[in-house]
Amino acid sequence: MAKLTEKENYLMCLRGEQPEWIPHESLDPTIKGPSASTGPSILMPRVDADGRMWDIWGVELITSAEAAGGRIPKTWDFLLDDVTKWHDVIKAPDISGVDWEQMAKKDLERAAKYIDRENQAVCYMGGGGFFQNLMAFMGFTEGLCALFEEPEECNALFDYLCDFAVEVTRNAIDYYQPDIFGIGDDTAAWNNPFVSLDMMREFFVPRYCRLTDFAKERNIPVTLHNCGKCEIFIPDMVDVVGVTGWNPAQNCNDLLALKKQFGNRLVLTGCINSSQTFEKPGITEDEIREIVWDVANKYAPGGGFAFQVHFIIPDPTDEFMQWKKATVNRVMDEVSHEFYKK
Repeated sequence: MAKLTEKENYLMCLRGEQPEWIPHESLDPTIKGPSASTGPSILMPRVDADGRMWDIWGVELITSAEAAGGRIPKTWDFLLDDVTKWHDVIKAPDISGVDWEQMAKKDLERAAKYIDRENQAVCYMGGGGFFQNLMAFMGFTEGLCALFEEPEECNALFDYLCDFAVEVTRNAIDYYQPDIFGIGDDTAAWNNPFVSLDMMREFFVPRYCRLTDFAKERNIPVTLHNCGKCEIFIPDMVDVVGVTGWNPAQNCNDLLALKKQFGNRLVLTGCINSSQTFEKPGITEDEIREIVWDVANKYAPGGGFAFQVHFIIPDPTDEFMQWKKATVNRVMDEVSHEFYKK
């Protein structure tokens, strides 16, 4: 009998089965996790000769040490100051002449250099970031006000963004053949969501569904990336949108209640806040192991859980932080393979 791969073990978990071991979705690029992301190169940001970067909608992207190298929208000089004028400002890229077959072939050849498709499930992040798009276009102050003051214009803008995403997704699903379909939209902060449940249902859920329908028709598992305290949205994400995995499942949410409600229908990926646990000065390996086992005992029984932890190391010469990161990853791997043997 062929040995079960990390990929198939993870897909078992996303299908609601109990995996043979706990999947470990490492955010460390030097460690190959059970999945990796790829997709159409036409969605990649463009960089000019001066090194400035823009997304496909014309939003300038910047980075900083505080963002740990991540690209975020420029936080001043926004594209749009009046949502009723979006028709004049927001223009979807012209993809009418794209040769999807040839582009996919080249993109997948490049991806093969860092993705082991036999052992890693390929995830296509199919967009869905409509809330984040609006905030990137207008900033949070004007963007949130627009949702309250101009709902019709916001709905029209979201339809326009979604129509483009649907056309891309239709082709990406067929030509890139992903194992997992992912959507992402950070609609919450640590203490509360940015929008109400009613607003989520009006503005976002129907459009997420337009995208995930492509995956559900093909029995492709759907994952959600949503940071912060977004637990109020999770039932709709599971029962309406069709999500079977959620990351980073931060512990500002009542994760035990969600585990009780959904069991292995929803894979809780994460459930550890490193700043509240692993950031203890002088933490020992025994203490790390105790934390990891505690999280596994809470969330892994019956499936529906994957390890993930995010370390931000501003100073790469910090030997203790490097040791801690390596130790946490090693202990997670050990616990991953020991847990279901208990």
